[in-house]
Amino acid sequence: MIPASAFSTCVSTLSPPSGRLARLAAATTGAVAFAITPAAAELRVPRVLDVPSHPAFIRPPGATELKARTGQVIAPLSQLRTEKPGRLQVLLADGRAFRLGGNALLQLDPDGLNLLGGQIIAWIQPGASRHRPLRIRTRVGTASIQGTTVFIEDQPEEVRFLSWEGTVEVTTSSGTVFSLSSGDILRATPDGWVGPRRLSAEEVRQRRQRSILLNGFEAPMETLPVIERELGLTP
Repeated sequence: MIPASAFSTCVSTLSPPSGRLARLAAATTGAVAFAITPAAAELRVPRVLDVPSHPAFIRPPGATELKARTGQVIAPLSQLRTEKPGRLQVLLADGRAFRLGGNALLQLDPDGLNLLGGQIIAWIQPGASRHRPLRIRTRVGTASIQGTTVFIEDQPEEVRFLSWEGTVEVTTSSGTVFSLSSGDILRATPDGWVGPRRLSAEEVRQRRQRSILLNGFEAPMETLPVIERELGLTP
């Protein structure tokens, strides 16, 4: 049984180069400076890719809450918040991405994402390096993905974990590990864990059509074609 409380709210000195060496050094420095463009540097920090609807906010650590805007850089340990019908999409420094919506609250932690409420869909782009999984913590357990897409909904009455495609591992607060395959849903309720259970074809179609995180964004979701192929949603 899940506790009821879980459901409450070298430094060195060198002589200056001369002659050919100096020219080579200058050319090399110029090439490096040219290569590190602002756009390239921006790829190494989390930033907002899309805000299809408001209210959506970002609160940097120790600062006041700001209205989220496309292109906004997100500082580490920032909190992201949406109120219905607000939604936003974020690209992380390592190329992984997520969308947040509903009455959601999430914090960017050094080792992953901490979902404090609401809905999130997170994915790793096809072909991206997979040195470590992306971990999303919730009040009842942690979901880990590596080359997959996961949906989590944290509501007062229960927390739902859904693998849209690929394998998702959910480790509960007590240490139990569940493995979800494409189309599997797992629920944490006040009476305990339910599932995993495979969604029916009709449930999959309805979720695809009605999801506030799969629809209405201008920024692409790279794994969406994989989801539709995996779950038989393409002709």
